[in-house]
Amino acid sequence: MKYVIKNGSVVFKGGVKKCDVLVEDGKIAALGDIPCDADVIDAEGMHVFPGLIDMHVHLREPGFEGKEDIESGSKAAVAGGFTQICCMPNTNPVNDNAVVTTYIKYRAEQVNLCKVHPIGSITKGEKGEELAEIGKMAQAGAVAISDDGRSVMDSKIMRLAMEYAHGFNLKCLCHCEDENLVDGGVVNEGLNSTITGLKGSIRAAEDIMIAREIALSESLDIPVHICHVSTYSGTELIRSAKARGVKVTAESCPHYFWLTDDVIRSFDTYTKVNPPIREERDRLAVIEGLKDGTLDCIVTDHAPHSKKDKQVEYSLAAFGISGIETSFSLSYTKLVKDGDMTLPELAERMSAAPARILGLEGGEIKVGAPADITIADLAAKYVIDGEKFLSKGKNTPFNGTEVYGKVAYTIVDGDVKYSAQQCAAFAAVCRCAGGRGAESGAEIKLIRENKINQRRGL
Repeated sequence: MKYVIKNGSVVFKGGVKKCDVLVEDGKIAALGDIPCDADVIDAEGMHVFPGLIDMHVHLREPGFEGKEDIESGSKAAVAGGFTQICCMPNTNPVNDNAVVTTYIKYRAEQVNLCKVHPIGSITKGEKGEELAEIGKMAQAGAVAISDDGRSVMDSKIMRLAMEYAHGFNLKCLCHCEDENLVDGGVVNEGLNSTITGLKGSIRAAEDIMIAREIALSESLDIPVHICHVSTYSGTELIRSAKARGVKVTAESCPHYFWLTDDVIRSFDTYTKVNPPIREERDRLAVIEGLKDGTLDCIVTDHAPHSKKDKQVEYSLAAFGISGIETSFSLSYTKLVKDGDMTLPELAERMSAAPARILGLEGGEIKVGAPADITIADLAAKYVIDGEKFLSKGKNTPFNGTEVYGKVAYTIVDGDVKYSAQQCAAFAAVCRCAGGRGAESGAEIKLIRENKINQRRGL
């Protein structure tokens, strides 16, 4: 397949430039003023980004398909502009062996929307007691290891995990909370936990484990990655470590730079997340950390749940926010439109950095790179409505929030997997063609090609 993305403003590492992008055989073949000798996607008034990469999502399959599955999660991902996603291992059975890793890869290939990279668990059953089959999972396609949702409380086991994983060129992605200090807390410990009567979790529970992972990384000279940083003090620990050369990277999420724990006064269980939403000084610190690169990337920690998991009293509700369809808009609106970050910096946090941290192809628009591309209309304004999500999880605390930046096209290896203008047709094609394409508008005749292939039995 050959076509040209014309008239768009392309977001490069060094700036934004109006130029055309020639896509041929799944690769970016040329950049510049390209003659119209091929089919065209007209990106007039839009911005062309390297395909977004989310290195922290929960697809729930196998075992919890009522919350999400690989197909529904992939549909949600491409609708959110993501060309690659990395899924956490807290499934049932846990992804702690090559069989489950292989299954996830197989199902993702069947769905064939975005690229899905499994993350294996650090310990068997995520119990923190015995190392999982790290080498076998690496051979099967795992791109990292994590006991996400749980910290490995035994420091010796954590050390062994870091050393063993490093031998397979895998990073440990660390959920940082001291479970003893959390002690059943469901919100940030502070004024609002006192007002609501909800049990609080002290920010030190996160900071102590961040400090431990940094200490291990520094002592072993092995890279480590800190998941979903939420505290001002944790951000400062990472900043200080980086300043002295520690090989630590870190991430945060839109709910941490948008919200404060004032939201829990509504007792809306869609605000319940782990680690909890913190205070204003934490929110501002996360923004500053993303701005100066202390926090390397923006992830969603996409954690879809069924309504029955959330429609209970706050202390009993499941932790998690469904965020993969809103991450780009929330990030652009709060960070770029509000003036804290440039478009190239946003692309770095949402594409280049995740690719670099995990050693994935992509993350940059350049000749020869995979044609993983996200096209967005930054002027488009809309109101978030979780009930319209393609994800099975409708649990967002951002219902009713007005944001800017709507994904128009998501392109994976040159194939248009999502088109906002043809979303209904997209869903229909995915159903009838096994997820092998989506309509990109009149310019690219993918629907016609899919119908031809169906008649041919392909």
